[in-house]
Amino acid sequence: MRVFLDTNVLASATATRGLCADLFREVLLSHHLVVSRPLLDELARVLVVKFGASPETVEDVLCLLQQDATLAAGAALPEVALGDKDDLVILAGAIAGDAEVFVTGDKAVQALRRVGRMQVLSPRQFWERLAGRQSAGADRAERGPARP
Repeated sequence: MRVFLDTNVLASATATRGLCADLFREVLLSHHLVVSRPLLDELARVLVVKFGASPETVEDVLCLLQQDATLAAGAALPEVALGDKDDLVILAGAIAGDAEVFVTGDKAVQALRRVGRMQVLSPRQFWERLAGRQSAGADRAERGPARP
């Protein structure tokens, strides 16, 4: 699955422990992470301003993301009802990267629920979706292969 983690999710994942860090790890291990240049720029700023990260730490995070994710090209802003133009720029990157899921802690963006074919989920909703798939896979494995 192609997944785009919003700035707030990535910042929390790299600066703290918890749900966002677990999601980030799971996406890197089992899915296809999509990022955009505006997302990386905003993440660098947030890590320094809000979390007090050192320039070296920011550089390490950005290198990891650029190495393990697909960098989406720029795109036109989507026509959705959001007051924050910065959110539109980030959403445009997710759309350009053909993300299937956009994970964000931003309530205004979550309220969209879907942008085109891309589903918008909170970190908790995405985690529960992943847990449901893993559980379903384990149930199928215990029952054995499906019979025609």
